[in-house]
Amino acid sequence: MPAVTGVSFIIQVNTGAEETPVWTTVAGQQNATLNREVDEADVTSKDSGGWYEGLPTIRNWSIDFDGLIVENDGGYQALEDAFMNNEILQVQLVTPAGNKYTGKAYLTDFPIEAPYDDAATYSGTLQGTGPLTKTTTP
Repeated sequence: MPAVTGVSFIIQVNTGAEETPVWTTVAGQQNATLNREVDEADVTSKDSGGWYEGLPTIRNWSIDFDGLIVENDGGYQALEDAFMNNEILQVQLVTPAGNKYTGKAYLTDFPIEAPYDDAATYSGTLQGTGPLTKTTTP
């Protein structure tokens, strides 16, 4: 499979019900980063021969993103409403091949930048709460 550019990675939010999601693309997107991390437990002992030993423990994920503000867009409005009301969203990052990383998240920051002589932009971090699942397209 050839390499792909990031332009086709799309963030979507569920604007329907959890049981019957309606995936709405957030307009104006420019960048997105899916962060995946695992904490670890230090299990180093005198039997480790002077080497660190660790075990994976709790996983976590987040999505950092930014884009151009499109105020009347349903996806952008869902982010705005969730931030203002301190709500958890269902979100997904869709890849060019149609693979989907899906989970529940809340916004930990959501600044608006409105420079005098340039486009108005948003950025934010969606902090995952609970599992991140990956659905692959056959």
